[in-house]
Amino acid sequence: MRESEAAGEELSQTLEIGRINRLEIYKRSEFGLFLRAADGGEVLLPNAYVTPEMEVGETVEVFLYHDSEDRPVATTQRPRAMLDEYGLFTVVDYRPYGAFVDWGLPKDLFVPLSQQKEYFRIGEKKLLRVCRDEQTGRLYATQKLGKYFVREMKGLKPGQEVELTILAETPLGYKAIVEGKYEGMLFLGDTFETLEVGDRRRGYIRKVRPDHKLDLSLRPPGREAKRREAAQKVLRVLEEAGGFLPVTYKSRPEEIRERFALSRKVFKEAITALLEAKSIELTDKGIRLLKTDASL
Repeated sequence: MRESEAAGEELSQTLEIGRINRLEIYKRSEFGLFLRAADGGEVLLPNAYVTPEMEVGETVEVFLYHDSEDRPVATTQRPRAMLDEYGLFTVVDYRPYGAFVDWGLPKDLFVPLSQQKEYFRIGEKKLLRVCRDEQTGRLYATQKLGKYFVREMKGLKPGQEVELTILAETPLGYKAIVEGKYEGMLFLGDTFETLEVGDRRRGYIRKVRPDHKLDLSLRPPGREAKRREAAQKVLRVLEEAGGFLPVTYKSRPEEIRERFALSRKVFKEAITALLEAKSIELTDKGIRLLKTDASL
């Protein structure tokens, strides 16, 4: 970016390890370009990341961390997660004092032994938070996430769209990190796909609970209400038919519409919800009613 193009774009006030910094190209050296922040703090952008378009006086956006010799350094690469963010990292080395994980940069990210909740094995993937040591300024990762969740729920409300990161799978569903700072639960009946730890999705708040956690759903509120209504309709029709109907996922749309007055798509969502609630049994021959008081 030329200096004229950078007009109006503010430089980062100080160098901040673990985040994206907007810095001015200050001078050249045999090792790369020296960049500086508004307060005069300098950092090297090594030759490996310098492009022919970069000139003195321009501004560049770079990520700052410590290199293999523990010196602050800039890179145009981006890690899988930055400071205070969560990411799914692969364990690449393990030592008596901690583990190292691949986070997308030349120097692997350190996970101290004190920050591990379980034994780390090489090749495993772990959901971790990127942190910074206040004394040394070095970045590290932690598996102990509980203390970082915000308990103040002011401003959150049912129906609100939020960003979710899957934290763990449980018998009830999936624990999730909400907007990078809240803890929530995505119950099996409120999802329609198999999820993996580290997956990111857009979701919706179903309920703000008094224990400072959130009940979540992957379905928009309006669609959620339609799904519940459709599931209850299927239960009623099944009950009126004596508890069994020769209808499955593969039944013709016309047959489904005739029996349930539902589209095939809505019918399949309702059936999935009822199976998860253990209200019905689905075989190759049809649907059998197990209970009518489904908790959906």
